[in-house]
Amino acid sequence: MKALFISFYQAFYDEVMEVLEKNNVTGFTFWEEVRGRGSRGGEPHLGSHAWPTLNSALITFVPDGVVDTLLADLKKVDETAPKQGLRAFVLEAEERTA
Repeated sequence: MKALFISFYQAFYDEVMEVLEKNNVTGFTFWEEVRGRGSRGGEPHLGSHAWPTLNSALITFVPDGVVDTLLADLKKVDETAPKQGLRAFVLEAEERTA
């Protein structure tokens, strides 16, 4: 199982939801407003007067076999406006009951 942390420009919300739905990802935790600046020269999203836009973020836990297709679909979304930003980070995850 993998954890995917996805940070993205708020305007990409619908596209990110479509990618999750296409890949049958139904469970996630979502943060609507997060601030940040990427490391690849994109525009900052700080919610300030100078940089008024914001990002959103989500985390989801998926089977290993879903990851490559999910990342490829997210990359296509990012490529539509690369200066706005969409990043996905994959982490090992282990499910345990409390």
